[in-house]
Order: sequence, then structure tokens, then C-alpha cells
Amino acid sequence: MKRILLGAVSMALFNCSYAQKDKTAEKFAQYISVEDAKKHLTILASDEFEGRETAKPGGDKAANYLAGEFKKMGLQAPVNGSYFLDIPLVNISSVVTAIDLNGFKPSWGKDYAATGITSSANVNTNEVVFVGYGSDEDLNKTDLAGKVVLFVNEDKAAAGESVRETVNRRLQALKNIVAKKPALIIAVSAAPRFRGQNGSERLSIKSSKTAATTGTPVVSITAAAADQMLKNTGKTWAQLKESAAQVINAKVAVNYEYNAKDAKAVDVLGFLPGSDAKLKDEVLVFSAHYDHIGMLPEGTRGDRINNGADDDGSGTTGILEIARAFTQAKKQGHGPRRSILFLGNVGEEKGLLGSEYYTDHPVFPIANTITDLNIDMIGRRDPSHEGKPDYCYLIGSNKLSTTLHKISENANNTYTHLDIDYKYNDPKDPERIYYRSDHYNFARFGVPIVFYFDGVHADYHRPSDEVDKIDFPLLVKRAQLVFYTGWDLANRDIRPVVDVSNDMPESR
Repeated sequence: MKRILLGAVSMALFNCSYAQKDKTAEKFAQYISVEDAKKHLTILASDEFEGRETAKPGGDKAANYLAGEFKKMGLQAPVNGSYFLDIPLVNISSVVTAIDLNGFKPSWGKDYAATGITSSANVNTNEVVFVGYGSDEDLNKTDLAGKVVLFVNEDKAAAGESVRETVNRRLQALKNIVAKKPALIIAVSAAPRFRGQNGSERLSIKSSKTAATTGTPVVSITAAAADQMLKNTGKTWAQLKESAAQVINAKVAVNYEYNAKDAKAVDVLGFLPGSDAKLKDEVLVFSAHYDHIGMLPEGTRGDRINNGADDDGSGTTGILEIARAFTQAKKQGHGPRRSILFLGNVGEEKGLLGSEYYTDHPVFPIANTITDLNIDMIGRRDPSHEGKPDYCYLIGSNKLSTTLHKISENANNTYTHLDIDYKYNDPKDPERIYYRSDHYNFARFGVPIVFYFDGVHADYHRPSDEVDKIDFPLLVKRAQLVFYTGWDLANRDIRPVVDVSNDMPESR
């Protein structure tokens, strides 16, 4: 009995010690306030910022606002005396300007779509090489170089073959056709799903890979469109697709254009140097993307501006508030032992571009980066938490470091007492949120991360994501959780140990 009592006392003492509050941290957490958060977010999500789209004037205004606030707080400008890290981008556009299939002019999205356009060209022929399902036997019957190739883009299982094996065989057949350098591939599917718009643009980080190259465009068409193309041959598509490889007399004319123009945007960096000579070279990162999706096309009825108050004006506001708390602590003699980087990422909505470039070209060595605490949407409640206690989704805290997970849990249990929801942390969750915000680019280099998120709501990526729908007390509480977690990380003796193996997929 005595041994049991001693054990219970020891556990109680441990729990008291583990949950002991840091009065200094509590003092500076109060600088994260509703009043200040409203001020920042009302500006960032205003119509003046035009939806903060990357490489557009509204995005530039947001970057300048962030830099101005960092300067007011006294944060250092760490990019050769600047708060801006240039992100070299290229704006790539491709468009099918004309298409004629034996006199039939298909409509984009209804009858066809096109991918793989990497240069401008005019393709015009009266002969099409049909290769069936792309078997090795059919592909070897004729030279495909410079030809228009007609391909059955459907899965046809072989005896004893699994579904995955069937799909992989079809994809390999398409790769084999591309390797033979045809001018154009026409892929016919029974029920194709067409995505994107003809003439749509995309941003990419500039590299040698984004220069125009000679590639093979693939025009995907419906079976009905294929029937139109074959109408002078006396065969229907249903008849042809079960036939042997052959040359077909059918007029095909496709014109397409490719353009790549340089563009530029910036990550915004504010730096707070650490006070401990032994630890100041280690860096804790607080990140949030300040970009959003811009404006709807001209002529759209109603509100055209996607203000992005929650996504991710709320996270950007959180970063500013946390920076305010830490800089006030520094001014009052309680600066962090480790250095802190406040990182406003651009291009998250375009494919995590700003964080990808930063982690590939870090201003501070990735090896010295102890953790990234990333905030992307902390201003709203999702439908599943309406009428319930204050909450926050946490993602990734245990993916690389058990220590970081314990620090995160302790910060909440000691100070903020939010209902922590790990729904999106489940690797089986279909939303795959772990791979969809800027923390991912740190995690791929083995940097422990925590991602703070409020879930998906009806105003996500809509003009209705406005400031008047933000729950500011809840935003502040979540930002304070991030602050308390960061306070521990910035001041503890030992950085979080990477002790969990978490293999990253090759692509998002």
C-alpha cells in the first residue's frame, strides 16, 4: 500500500510540474488581442487588396502591408536587408485555338479537352494511325513519329489481371505511344471527365523545366466525337476499337498555342534573433500564406472579390499577432532563446509555391530549423463544431516527432483548453490535408511541423469568405495556442527530436 501511495504522489507531483504555467508566457500572450486582430484582418481582407492573388497587384499590396508591420515591430529584414524573398515564377498558358475532326468542331468541356501542350504548333493531316489499346504488337506495326495517333483510352482487363494491373497497363501504353514521338494523340474514352478551361493559366516556379519544349499533346474526346471523326470511313467507334491497328482516312486539324511569361512574387520574412549564444543559430518558423485566389472574371454578377478573410487572412493575422507578442517580450527583456522567423508565404493557392521555393533556397539552413508552426484558416467554425466547445484541428504534430506532439498537447492542456480534433491527421482521411498547406514543404525535409486549421465551411474559396463571419475571440484563442507552443519551443533546452519515420509521397 505504501508503495502504491508513493507512486500516486510521485505521479501527482509530475503532473503538477508538467502543467505548471509560465506567468511570463501568459503575460505576453495577452498582446494577441481581438482588437488588434480585427484591425489587421479588416485591412488584409478588404476589397482594396482584390483577393490577394499571387503575382497580381492585390498580392503585392498584402506583401507590402506585412513588411510594413514587421518593420513597425522591430523585426529584422533578413534577406540582404530586405523583408522580401523574390520567388521567380513563370505564368504558363496554353490554349487550343482551333480544332476540326473531319468537319466536326467539338466544344471544350463537352466533347474534348487537351493536356500536355508544351509548345505552339499546327497539326493538319488526312491520315490517322489507329493503335487500339496500345499493345506492343499494335505499336510496332507502324512508325508513329510525327503522326496523329488514335488510342482507346479505356481499361480492358486481361485474364487474371487485377484492376490496378489493368490501369497501369493502360497508362504504360500511353507512355509507350508518347515515346514514339507522334505529333498528336487522340485518346477516346467512353465516359471521360473533362477538367479545366481552354486557355487557363497556371503559375510555376521558374526553372529549365518550364521552358517551352517539344512534347506530345493529348486531345481527349468522347466516343460520340470519335463517331463524327470516323463518319466518312463507314465505321463507328464501337466497331473500330475492337479492330486491328490500321491507318484511317480522316481529316484532323488542331491548332494550339503555348506561352510562358516571367512573373514575380515575394515571400515576406521578419526575423527575431535569439538571445542565447548557444541556441540562437537554431530557428523556429511561424508560417502562414498571405495570398488568396483573387477575383472572379469580369462580367460575373454580384461580388467578384474573393476576400479570403478566413483563408488565409486569419492565419496571416495570427502570425502578426504572435510576432507582436514575441517582439514585446523582447523589448521587455524576455526575448526568446532561439531565433524566430515569421514567414508570410505567397503562392500557396497556386501549389505551395512560396514555401517550396523557400525550403529549396532557405535563408536560414533547414538543418537549423527546429519546427514549423503553420497556420492556415483559424477564424471560423465548421458545421460539425457548431454549438460545441471551442476547438482547433491539429495536423502533423506526431508525424515526425513525438516530442513535438507532447509539447503541443501540453501547451493546450496548460493554457488554452481547446478541444483538439485530430480528424484530418488520420492518414486515411480522404481530404489529405497534411499535403495541402505550406508546412508540407518543411516536412519533406524532415522538419517537425504542426498545422492549425478550422475545417471546411460553405464560404471556402468564395466571395462570401468575409470578415463579418470571423469569430475573433476564437481566432485569438487559437493564435494563443500557437504562441504558447512556440514559446516552449523557442526557450527549451533541447529541440524536438525527429524520431518518427514518415515517408513522403513523390507528389501532392
